Amino acid sequence: MANRRARIKRLALWSGSILMLAAAVGILLYSACPRWNPPSQDAYPIRGVDVSSYQGTIQWDILAQQDIAFAYIKATEGSSFTDPCFVENWEGVWQTDLQAGAYHFFSFESSGKTQAEKYIQTVGKKEGMLPPMIDVELYGDFSRSPPKAHAVVKELEEMIRVLSEYYGQAPVLYSTGKAYRLYLQGRFAFCDMWIRDVFFYPSLADGRGWTFWQYTDRALLDGYEGSEKYIDMNVFFGSEKEYAAYLQNRCINTKTGGRR
Repeated sequence: MANRRARIKRLALWSGSILMLAAAVGILLYSACPRWNPPSQDAYPIRGVDVSSYQGTIQWDILAQQDIAFAYIKATEGSSFTDPCFVENWEGVWQTDLQAGAYHFFSFESSGKTQAEKYIQTVGKKEGMLPPMIDVELYGDFSRSPPKAHAVVKELEEMIRVLSEYYGQAPVLYSTGKAYRLYLQGRFAFCDMWIRDVFFYPSLADGRGWTFWQYTDRALLDGYEGSEKYIDMNVFFGSEKEYAAYLQNRCINTKTGGRR
């Protein structure tokens, strides 16, 4: 009996050690920021950031000088929230040579129509701005219990419709892999896709191509001071020439309400 208790104790100690080691490795892999997906500068020369109030006060003249070509700024969330730094950031980014766009965090708890109206009311329409971006990802309790696809798709379709009519351009859809599989896979073929994968090269299950890729949420740049010390970095799928063509076709033209 004593030998059996000793064996059980040793097994418990070994199991606990293995679990602690696995947890430590997991924390190291995430916080120490090793990544297996660094995009080649030659293959993806066009890079950009997406920011929100987490980056706090941004010195856009400094940020813009660090090998980036575009910036997407958080504007709204749901039907009533405006990012507290949006106005300042929106004014600041247009004082640089960066191509700028504004994004909306999609809520599962608001109608697509009211969310679109909130975005339009907040952002308005500016000559040369990048198309609107809708961030579709699971959050809070929805991460454990995702809402049904038919309900999400219905409201997302309505938001896309309203934004497309106002801006003359379909919005870009940003998503994590899980949210993509749940709500975007096989749908919205007319929208450019922006995929988040901070560990590997993005590969969509339906074989669709991507336009933007958020490859890290742990970049460190100069020119901002907020509660979040890191900043998201992204690449455009294509060469400098292809990026120029993308801007020509997709930036907002306030005179025609659509393509430039």
